[in-house]
Amino acid sequence: MLHDRLLVQLTQEEGERRSGGGIVIPATAQMARRLVWGDVLGAGTHVRNVKVGERVLFNPEDPLEVEVQGRTYLVMRERDVHATASERSEHGTGLYL
Repeated sequence: MLHDRLLVQLTQEEGERRSGGGIVIPATAQMARRLVWGDVLGAGTHVRNVKVGERVLFNPEDPLEVEVQGRTYLVMRERDVHATASERSEHGTGLYL
């Protein structure tokens, strides 16, 4: 990857979800403008806050899709990432906004 670009693979979500109140939301339900999680597989030389292997939260409508050896990946700029989640323990929560 070049400059401030990230190569991201979407994290597959389970079919059904549950709301905070316990209501089952079927996989076919349409959600309005929902952010999604993805795994960073590559990072450009000018990416400063995201590391390969971290999970990132982003808007799935913004990035560009690319197909490599039959698999679909997303290419986006670091500034399009809303949050990262990693196994780093020095900050405590594992979610960095």
